[in-house]
Amino acid sequence: MNHEALQEFLDRQFQLYNRSNFIINDPISVPHRFSTLQDIEIMGFWTAVLAWGQRKTIINKANELIHLMDNAPFDFISNHSEKDLERFENFKHRTFNYTDTLYFLHFFKKFYSTHHSLEQAFIFSGFEKEETVENMLITFHKVFFNDEFAPHRTKKHVPTPTSKSTCKRLNMFLRWMVRKDNAGVDFGLWNAIRPSQLICPLDVHVERIARKLHLIERKQTDWQTAKELTRNLKRFDVADPVKYDFALFGTGVMEKNGMIF
Repeated sequence: MNHEALQEFLDRQFQLYNRSNFIINDPISVPHRFSTLQDIEIMGFWTAVLAWGQRKTIINKANELIHLMDNAPFDFISNHSEKDLERFENFKHRTFNYTDTLYFLHFFKKFYSTHHSLEQAFIFSGFEKEETVENMLITFHKVFFNDEFAPHRTKKHVPTPTSKSTCKRLNMFLRWMVRKDNAGVDFGLWNAIRPSQLICPLDVHVERIARKLHLIERKQTDWQTAKELTRNLKRFDVADPVKYDFALFGTGVMEKNGMIF
């Protein structure tokens, strides 16, 4: 496709999938159960971290966590007792286990005791001058694990660009929190980080379609690949390139089901 045709295709697919009826079958439906900032942040982040495998399973596991937190994540995290933690002993999703769960609860309780929003864990002096969220993700990783109780094993669930990871799930969470429009899918609750700084979440569907459309030429699949894709998407919308995550992901899912391409 030439530039104009590709622009038309991406915009059309974005409009097709950036709709409220997208929510129900997507992990973003989990934080959409809540209306307060901290509940949305906690379950948005936790759901994003658990987001590998079938979407139905991811949603069920995240909802199981909500049930274990008495359907009030922020209140539970702020006020739970040590005995309350025993109920999480059998919670597991793939390689995410009890040890990881306890540390997430510990981190959130400690962090929210001195901060209003999780966005504050990503930003630093001069962050607004950054072209992308790369250094913000590195900062968050340091903040998240800056604790004597931080288990080494949990680091695989909260990656950093310094390890060359695509950081797909963290970039998805940031999209949920930062992007702003009237479609009602992304929350747009954070105002410090700009949509133009976001990096496109690079999952298997997005990558496959992006390579077909020659938005990715790099052979590897790593952090630099996610940056390459985002740079190319900025040719079509420099202020909000990650909106095309909807277009690429939706097209990829439909293609997998034999309904497109």
